[in-house]
Amino acid sequence: MQMLYSKSRDKQLTYDEALRRYHLNIDSAFDMYLYNLYLLAEIAAVAIQDKARRLAKHLPTDEDKTFTDRFYQNSLLQSLVTNESLQKQLQQRNFAASTDKDNVQKIYIDFAKTEGYKNYLQAEDIDESHRQILLKLYKHCTTSELFNEIIEDYSANWTDDKSLVIGTMKKTIKALPTNEDFIDKYRPEKETVVDFGEKMLENVHNKDKELLGHIEPTLKNWDADRVAIMDMILIKMALTELMIFPTIPTKVTLNEFVEIAKVYSTDKSKDFINGILDRLMKKLDAEGKIKKEGRGLKD
Repeated sequence: MQMLYSKSRDKQLTYDEALRRYHLNIDSAFDMYLYNLYLLAEIAAVAIQDKARRLAKHLPTDEDKTFTDRFYQNSLLQSLVTNESLQKQLQQRNFAASTDKDNVQKIYIDFAKTEGYKNYLQAEDIDESHRQILLKLYKHCTTSELFNEIIEDYSANWTDDKSLVIGTMKKTIKALPTNEDFIDKYRPEKETVVDFGEKMLENVHNKDKELLGHIEPTLKNWDADRVAIMDMILIKMALTELMIFPTIPTKVTLNEFVEIAKVYSTDKSKDFINGILDRLMKKLDAEGKIKKEGRGLKD
């Protein structure tokens, strides 16, 4: 969608260059996922400093004396910290050089004030307690203005890829502890990047006039030039998905593109796109141009 929009705005942008940028964006999303993992561990690691500071007090309180740094030292988080393949990926990207340690400490200090963290320190030392506190930490991070600023400084694509990265991070935390090759599980899959993404970009680009020919009769009193650029791109993408991806149910296509319209287009776009796609589905189905594999995929 981003590349198709860029091509509509920049007539000098070639398909090959758009494809190259598409793959760069995919790589960027994976890098942001790795950076989120790095920050999660770095924030938790501040617990070691916290423990040392408490014990160094002239008159430590009972709470200081019993404080534990298991927030960082627990087996689940350590499975990330000691994972050689992950650490190699992090070192290659040199996240440490682009991360302000003071900001990392500020996020820890803010989180350490929460009831969830205080209760965790008193909770039973079991994997589920560690898993839940890491999930709470990450939720705290994603709602933290400072954390979001850190990621945005690292990548301009954070706003667009945030939901994808957050979803992957939650899956990762819930699946802890890791095994040595766990990172490969979260790399962008060829089926998604090439078989779907490249194919979508190529078909919308190469069959633009054909797609418009299907769309224009369903616009009724609207001229195609009056349709918002983003709306037209989403309709063309949805139409392509309906016709050339036989394993994706029609309802999924309709719902997904209406949801995308809510985020990236105007307030009225979701209803407009929903109406156009509904008419297109009926027209194409009657013409035998929607062919789905498997029972119920046309429902």
